[in-house]
Amino acid sequence: MPALADQADPPLADSYRALLRGGGIAPAPTPVLERDLPMIDLRRLASGDARERKACADAMARAASEWGFFQVTGHGVGRALLEEMRREQARLFRLPFAAKEKAGLLNGSYRWGNPTATSLRQLSWSEAFHVPLASISGEDCDYGKLCSLRGVMQEVADAMSRVADTVAGALAESLGHRAGGPTAFPAGCDCDGTTCFLRLNRYPACPFAPDTFGLVPHTDSDFLTILCQDQVGGLQLMKDSRWVAVKPRADALIVNIGDLFQAWSNNRYKSVEHKVVANSKAERFSVAYFLCPSYDSPVGTCGEPSPYRPFTFGEYRSRVQDDVKRTGKKIGLPNFLKPSPVDGLKLHRPSPCS
Repeated sequence: MPALADQADPPLADSYRALLRGGGIAPAPTPVLERDLPMIDLRRLASGDARERKACADAMARAASEWGFFQVTGHGVGRALLEEMRREQARLFRLPFAAKEKAGLLNGSYRWGNPTATSLRQLSWSEAFHVPLASISGEDCDYGKLCSLRGVMQEVADAMSRVADTVAGALAESLGHRAGGPTAFPAGCDCDGTTCFLRLNRYPACPFAPDTFGLVPHTDSDFLTILCQDQVGGLQLMKDSRWVAVKPRADALIVNIGDLFQAWSNNRYKSVEHKVVANSKAERFSVAYFLCPSYDSPVGTCGEPSPYRPFTFGEYRSRVQDDVKRTGKKIGLPNFLKPSPVDGLKLHRPSPCS
């Protein structure tokens, strides 16, 4: 009789073997550096000293420009709450696979691996619930027998939302857009509890190749992501054309810039490619909060001239999904660049923002 964990796990091993039999090649091992991300103490933003507040915002903007990722402490999300979320996640993901996959559980938000993958490079060794915030408290969101999960998810979402709003506001101000001003981010973007998402991730231990993707290389199609990861590690990001492994830190949350913020900032802030590498011995859990606008919201710009033509979040999502279906990979922001008479225009060349 299969062990409980085997009953709970999605059929990732079956997908892996099928792709391998079809001539698939496992992702090649790549050299990886281990680095500490820039660290920002958000308590400095509440300082009574204007110079201290500006120094904190400037450090954040510098990290967003040079790394696209940074860590924050003093974020106000209690460790006890995050530990409770971790326990609830463990209970949720230990449900039988059939129960997780059934329609209705957490708004039908369950997903695993990539059932449409045609190569091992497209397979993610993971499972997740990608839940719209608007549905967490909804009566039609089925939590099964996990009666305490709803309250913990709501509390985590509220806490991470406050962090995201604080960080986004500080980054916008660093580009000269005063919080609450008529053109300040995210004015007009309608980023609120009805448009954002909370994603609960689990990466099972993987018995196959050591460089199997827990999550394939990608950029985030949002404004900003707030991530809480456990101490197993596995998150890697692209820095100076090399993969860098992020050292976990128990008291820190990770912030990364999404595609929409890169577009809004006229490429001042960078949405960089990142991935998760599966662990051969330990499962990994994480929680991600995605700061997203409504689908019909124009993404806008911090100032003209912008390198991008006007587009809405809905247009962007639709184009990404079409590209993935057609080519097997995301193209993203290059699809929305304005035609330019200047040869050699680069995606990451900053434009004025004033």
